[in-house]
Amino acid sequence: MVGGRRTFDKALRDLQQEILRMGSFVEETIANSVLALAKQDVELADKIIAGDDVIDETERDIQDRCMKLIATQQPMAKDLRRIAAGFKIIIDLERMADNACDIAKVAKRIAGQPLIKPLIDIPRMAQITQGMVKEGLDSYVREDVDLALAMCKRDDDVDQLYSQVFRELLVLMMEDPKKITQATHLLFVARYLERIADHATNIGEEVLFLVTGERKELND
Repeated sequence: MVGGRRTFDKALRDLQQEILRMGSFVEETIANSVLALAKQDVELADKIIAGDDVIDETERDIQDRCMKLIATQQPMAKDLRRIAAGFKIIIDLERMADNACDIAKVAKRIAGQPLIKPLIDIPRMAQITQGMVKEGLDSYVREDVDLALAMCKRDDDVDQLYSQVFRELLVLMMEDPKKITQATHLLFVARYLERIADHATNIGEEVLFLVTGERKELND
């Protein structure tokens, strides 16, 4: 019985490490997508888009691992919540990666065009969202509700930056109709980053569920 528990605990640790590895890849993808946009680097954008297949495959592998653990170990209570939380977290990570790919596609569309405004707030949004992803995953592994809650509060900072970007781009569009197309693309980028932050708060909700068994909306 003790040996079985040790085997199960190791399998859980391995599962968490795979989730962390996927999360690290997603963090890098977010950073690179905005870098490709700022530098108008088509080669980097193509690399990000191609890398989405790797993230999708990783998600499927982790899902299979979760299902096998449930089927073979029949975990109860917190053990089951730990696996269920991991299962849902990787879904959010995959969606973040999709949003980063969308940013890379925008980078390709506007490549070669002079930027209508310096990219200041959008890289800041990316930096905050990356931090939220990392802190969310750290809180999952540590089962740290306080860290998860603190991370979720940073979503307000992302929302404020999104509103600021929206207002500035709207003014540019009204002042010069020729800027409408690129401004619209940049608005989408800001929206994708705002969505990534929302997915990060979902991770915080899963940590709360894992530790307390309570379901609570943390993205209001």
